[in-house]
Amino acid sequence: MKASAFVYPWDVVGDPGAAGWIAGLGVRQVTLASAYHSTRALTPRHPRRRIVTAAHAAVLYPVDDSRWQGRALRPYPAGEWAPGDAYGEAAAALADAGLDVHTWVVLAHNSRLGAEHPSTSVVNAYGDRYAWAPCIAQADTREYLVGLAVEAAVRPGAGGTELESLGWYGLAHLHAHDKTGGVGLGDAGQYLMSLCFCPSCRDGYGGQGLDADELASAVRTALEPLWQGAPDDGGWAGVGKLLGDRQAAATRAWRDETARTLQEEAVAAVRAAAPDGFQVLLHADPVSYHCGANAGVDPAHILSVADGVVVPCTGGAGLLTPFAEDGGDAAVLAANLTVVSGMGGSPGTLRADAARARELGATELRLYHAGLASDEDLSAVREALSRL
Repeated sequence: MKASAFVYPWDVVGDPGAAGWIAGLGVRQVTLASAYHSTRALTPRHPRRRIVTAAHAAVLYPVDDSRWQGRALRPYPAGEWAPGDAYGEAAAALADAGLDVHTWVVLAHNSRLGAEHPSTSVVNAYGDRYAWAPCIAQADTREYLVGLAVEAAVRPGAGGTELESLGWYGLAHLHAHDKTGGVGLGDAGQYLMSLCFCPSCRDGYGGQGLDADELASAVRTALEPLWQGAPDDGGWAGVGKLLGDRQAAATRAWRDETARTLQEEAVAAVRAAAPDGFQVLLHADPVSYHCGANAGVDPAHILSVADGVVVPCTGGAGLLTPFAEDGGDAAVLAANLTVVSGMGGSPGTLRADAARARELGATELRLYHAGLASDEDLSAVREALSRL
């Protein structure tokens, strides 16, 4: 199975040995971040530093000003954590080490965008704005996301791209000093707290025969038992139980169509700008109403649009099955396995986890994350890949 390791440019830039040890893991490809959200990251082998703080979502290459001229929404350049063309410098070093380089593009996840342009954010039924979550129903936001997908995906020398967060983002978010776990929200509660009530979405609900004010009130009423400690039954049946089947179905129809059309538009735009043979994958979850970095999709639909998917498999590879059932022989089904012990990964079981993923339909592996892992973790990865 072909394996690719996730890498940040700052893992490579300034470290002359980085590309060599990454290639020495036994991977054939790297998935290199070209547009990424804010983060604080460890660099355990870098000769000059140990911590990188990316203060805001940014592109990690020079912005093409001509592409964005006259647009209210545009990408932010990186600060000192990725100056100049950090992506290009890292990509060149990795290619020189014999690795195929694909871009890693984070799209609808941008707290700075929400802070500077509050109207772009998801607004929940209580009127709270989620600054990290651009609403993908808004025309300006969709234009921005498609433009970013093209510019950040089709970088010089890249053989393909992986598009993350190409769909709805909701309540769940790895926020600094997070204090949102006091009430156990399962799938149903997360869905209701992720429904957007910005003007575009209110119009969208109207198109589904719903009154947006009545719907917002119904969502608040549906959530009240959860705030009082009632269990969240979870799953789509739980949403219907809390909100009512008709209203639940209408909200999902609006959100599913909004995500599908954005995914179609973005993938088509990337392909139009890319050279022949350029591979386009989405980080995806096979349950279309799920939100987050792994966008909820309909498996049959997304595999008719993109070349394949990257599927979260840490803790189990079961999410591969719906894609395998709908993918056909040509689709790329990449099992994403965390190999950082300190982040819940299990590099020591990588060989067994990869074998199980292959049984369930995986054609490739993604290893998260070469730059964050300890030497001991990487030794286990190297051993496992040598025996696959």
